[in-house]
Amino acid sequence: MEIRIENIENIKHAAKQFVDNMGRSNVFAFYGKMGAGKTTFIKAVCECMGVEDVITSPTFAIVNEYTSETTGDTIYHFDFYRIKKIEEVYDMGYEEYFYNNSICFIEWPELIEDLLPENATKVTIEEQEDGSRVVKF
Repeated sequence: MEIRIENIENIKHAAKQFVDNMGRSNVFAFYGKMGAGKTTFIKAVCECMGVEDVITSPTFAIVNEYTSETTGDTIYHFDFYRIKKIEEVYDMGYEEYFYNNSICFIEWPELIEDLLPENATKVTIEEQEDGSRVVKF
């Protein structure tokens, strides 16, 4: 599927489209260049899913945990940009996150691709020349 985000004003509509089409997958690996809008889009998706907490990039924490106020579901938001060694991911117990049926949104999955579940959904976000974004999954 492809979702076009013309501007920041219609990101909520795009997030709703994404949520409506997530299917049965629970792990979503977000690919895109620095500044493509991965964190901004994940924030909009979390809000669409009922997260009322302040949603921030987990760059330094590696993982942020949120709870949907509408469903009670736990949502994990990962940022593996700062991971230097795969052992860091083993030490954090990634299996407990990826394989417990909670929703996991992962930024910079290139660094841990071998650890992703087989059913992980690959999501790409690309900035277009006109400043719009295209989300493909």
